[in-house]
Amino acid sequence: MPQVHTVRGPIDTAELGRTYMHEHVFVLTADVQQNHPGEWGDEEQRVADAVEKLRALAAQGVRTIVDPTVIGLGRYIPRIQRIADQVPELNIVVATGCYTYGDVPFFFHYRGPGLSAALGTELPDPMVDMFVGDIVDGIAGTGVRASLLKCAIDHAGMTGGVERVMRAVAKAHRQTGAPVTVHTHPASRTGLEVKRVLCDEEGVDPRRVVLGHSGDSTDADHLTELAEAGFILGMDRFGVNLDTTFEARADIVVELCRRGFAGQMVLSQDAACYIDWIDPNVLPFLPQWHYLHIEQEVLPYLRKHGVTEEQITTMLVDVPRRYFENASAY
Repeated sequence: MPQVHTVRGPIDTAELGRTYMHEHVFVLTADVQQNHPGEWGDEEQRVADAVEKLRALAAQGVRTIVDPTVIGLGRYIPRIQRIADQVPELNIVVATGCYTYGDVPFFFHYRGPGLSAALGTELPDPMVDMFVGDIVDGIAGTGVRASLLKCAIDHAGMTGGVERVMRAVAKAHRQTGAPVTVHTHPASRTGLEVKRVLCDEEGVDPRRVVLGHSGDSTDADHLTELAEAGFILGMDRFGVNLDTTFEARADIVVELCRRGFAGQMVLSQDAACYIDWIDPNVLPFLPQWHYLHIEQEVLPYLRKHGVTEEQITTMLVDVPRRYFENASAY
């Protein structure tokens, strides 16, 4: 039976069960948190709060979350291990990669390709070895192995830094077989840029790629184009109703199911126990943005509007399992 690595060790892909493919435990700005930890507060309280929230999620029947928190999002695996050990009924799958909409982090500016122009020769990117090491050997001595790769492209498009990370992700994918998830900005049709660089030029099979945040768009024809190209569409921001509505997010899933693409969608909320990107005073204006929203409100709406139980199982169980089962052994 194919296996996938979780925070608590490898499991058979058949044990993934109902899976939310894009959730975070914590999203943090590491430098700020290290130097100005006042808002974070007490570590034990934060851990206890996360345990409580994740236990409630597991009580709904969710068996796995995929946490694509990487460089740029404040990944810290020892804390996640502490939480996972207290919620053994929930699998947590973690990622490796780098999250940027523009330039690479300063650490990489004058390493590898950052020196190529000055030296007049092409140099390998150290990101590739970092990503491969996280997948093959484990993350920072914890023994926890990443099971997927993460990169991003947003409204700024294919900047130099975004392209560098994306190509490093592609190289790590080719070495390990680990699947890929990409933060995208569908209003700018950045999925087509992902296709050009990651797939057409770097050779990554689009069937191994989740285009995150596809559900931000209501352009069914554009999303159909991406699905027909083979991509998995991340309908993964349920509850984030700032520039859209609950109904718009749900209705595009209904429409794509009607068009026959349930087998190329995954559902999530992109929620977190704590995210320091947002003023806490803003969160009350997003009352549906939490781990329990899909089960409590989204699935009843989908059923009412014609999405079948078989299609729901496909999106929540079958597609995530297939995504990880297609990975090469590593």
